[in-house]
Amino acid sequence: MSKNVNDTIAAISTPPGQGAIGVIRLSGKDAISLVDICFKGKKLSNQPSHTAHFGRIVEQTKMGEQTIDEVVVTIFRGPKSYTGEDTAEISCHGSNYILQKVLQVLISHGARMANPGEFTMRAFLHGKMDLSQAEAVADLIASDSLVSHAVAMNQMRGGFSGEIKILRQELIDFAALLELELDFSEEDVEFADRSKLILLIQKLQKTIRKLMVSFELGNVIKTGIATVIAGRPNAGKSTLLNALLNEERAIVSDIAGTTRDTIEESMTIQGLTFRFVDTAGIRDSKDKIEEIGVQKALAEIRKGALILYMADVSVTTPEMVWSDLEQFAISGSRFLVLLNKVDLTPNLNPEVYFKKNLIESGNLLTLSALFTTHIDQLKDTIYRQVIQSPEMLDQTIVANARHYEALYQADVSLSAVLNGIFGGISSDFIALDLRQALFHLGSITGEISSEDLLDSIFTRFCIGK
Repeated sequence: MSKNVNDTIAAISTPPGQGAIGVIRLSGKDAISLVDICFKGKKLSNQPSHTAHFGRIVEQTKMGEQTIDEVVVTIFRGPKSYTGEDTAEISCHGSNYILQKVLQVLISHGARMANPGEFTMRAFLHGKMDLSQAEAVADLIASDSLVSHAVAMNQMRGGFSGEIKILRQELIDFAALLELELDFSEEDVEFADRSKLILLIQKLQKTIRKLMVSFELGNVIKTGIATVIAGRPNAGKSTLLNALLNEERAIVSDIAGTTRDTIEESMTIQGLTFRFVDTAGIRDSKDKIEEIGVQKALAEIRKGALILYMADVSVTTPEMVWSDLEQFAISGSRFLVLLNKVDLTPNLNPEVYFKKNLIESGNLLTLSALFTTHIDQLKDTIYRQVIQSPEMLDQTIVANARHYEALYQADVSLSAVLNGIFGGISSDFIALDLRQALFHLGSITGEISSEDLLDSIFTRFCIGK
């Protein structure tokens, strides 16, 4: 934001490292004419938008004209471009030397190096997308699973911002009536029907709180679900990790206490990323190294989104399982009890492990990690612990902490409006709280924003985007 938004900017848009193709992007009023200076082929300034042209990028040196590379230049004329400005994209061979050399030539002819996120910031400033959609671009680039991609795409297409704009517009209509009352305060007139305002705010808060609740799911979808494998020594935790990954990732031994530290690996189940953490067996130990491992295991359990508690059913009684779960202080749907080594106990009755308000049928499974018995069923169950139904993914999901905070503050302001109405305070104080709610909702889509906010958001982007 500190640089002139009227400059023509340039940057390498492909990741660092060698590849078959590298792309340099330019945006600004002189983007096409600037490339024309060093491009040998058709005169780009005379070509229509959304066309690609083969030619050479050359540099003028003391020894004459030197060809840097044969390239394809694609031109997009504003406002029908990503940024809303004239844009050119130069596709070169993927040599880092070639890309840097072409970029150097462009800068020598008047382009400026783009700031991180400046292309997307210009798209926002030119009305090509709102602020929440612009932020979704970064999430889309960072998405590493089918589900995180779907959430980012929904936001980038305006699913989330569409809901916010509807909420905000309804509130604006009532706020305008309240502001009108202030102009006629001496005449004691009431334009805004308080009963309708109460119903509207209650409706808005219901929607806002639903969006806020979705943040818990959105956040784990975005970062991956931390899934901790815990239990006593020799319960089969490392064997389970290997079975889930289908590779020998963790050392497996009959010696209790083999795992001294946490081991973390990620895998995708039905498009959702899970970060599995294998932990040390939990027991009292005089071995200082093992005790450190136990403490790290307990710390992982406390912060895990989902706990897979494993028990060796050949040696672990129901009472021992219940005692462990109470020690871990985990409850509800964030844990599964896995009764392992059923190959050693073919006559096991799982129901003896049930305990009201602790272990129900929905969070208990039997398996053999060694022989991978019921591993596929376990994967399905793990997925359903996070995504209860496919319809959940069709709803708007909040995955951005800034959006959550803005929704929370809007909810607080709307509660203040209700308290003011029920408390009989004057319209000017109610209008003030309404303005605060509108401000927080507007900050999500960028309808109300500051330079500091835009700097904070767009500098987190990669250069070239």
